[in-house]
Amino acid sequence: MQERKRLEEQVAQDARISGMTSDLETLFELAQEGENVNGDLEREIGGLSKHLEALETQMLLSGENDGRSAIVTIHPGAGGTESQDWAEMLLRMYLRWAERNRMETVVTDRLEGEGAGIKSVTFEVNGENAYGLLQSEVGVHRLVRISPFDANARRHTSFASVFVYPQIDDEIKIDIRPEDLRVDTFRASGAGGQHVNRTDSAIRMTHLPTGIVVQCQNERSQHKNRASAMKQLRAKLYEFELEKKQAEERKLEDTKLEINFGSQIRSYVLAPYRLIKDHRTKLAVGDVDRVLDGDLDALIHAFLVYKKTGKTASDKDEPLD
Repeated sequence: MQERKRLEEQVAQDARISGMTSDLETLFELAQEGENVNGDLEREIGGLSKHLEALETQMLLSGENDGRSAIVTIHPGAGGTESQDWAEMLLRMYLRWAERNRMETVVTDRLEGEGAGIKSVTFEVNGENAYGLLQSEVGVHRLVRISPFDANARRHTSFASVFVYPQIDDEIKIDIRPEDLRVDTFRASGAGGQHVNRTDSAIRMTHLPTGIVVQCQNERSQHKNRASAMKQLRAKLYEFELEKKQAEERKLEDTKLEINFGSQIRSYVLAPYRLIKDHRTKLAVGDVDRVLDGDLDALIHAFLVYKKTGKTASDKDEPLD
């Protein structure tokens, strides 16, 4: 059902693009005939451009876990109420983003701040590509504004860290394909009776992708030895996959530990001017309110392009939004 839903969406996207290009062709024909359709052309071209950028964003997702749902945590930095309020602003931004993208969210843990804001929050974002898209948000976010909590209306700088985990199924499925196995038979050695020692009843199995080798020779029947060896192989492959999963989790934790409040990935300046600047992609966005209301598409797209190609917004010589 998930695969069908994904394919149906792809067909619908193709139909939308065909409809948009058809409308543009009609407008160009009207323009050639002398009709004043400049406003319509500008609107239709802008809509098609935005739609194609969204498709490009999806194509840039190639990681093993990019298609999964996500678990997001937000922690305020030093600064008390001011940073706690900033953490809650980020929470609202991501919940609005998920709503815009028709993804479901569930807040699983929330610790309220003293006076205002939050001390920490964890929430799920359930939807296709949630983890792949939200990877752009991992790091420290910096806010500069006139503090509403300062009676002297002074400018304050606040920090909050964001981290994103992929939602991994607890069940580890062990699928052993026949073409991945090399099975050797050999004559058992040692005590075990005349039949065991005189026939090729012992089994050695090699799992070619992992190099794991198991063997069994204690049964008189080759069939029973094969079944026993397969049971051993499944157990060893389960342990192998479990260790791999734990290594991935440790890698994520190591990445999390590298985040510190001196390495912000993005700055949100509300005073003395209004500008959001991503320090990795060099993309700057002037419509601060739109971003804080959940419109992160341009920032996410720029990050994915930067991650894939190393190119920043300045490399492409794009004007500021």
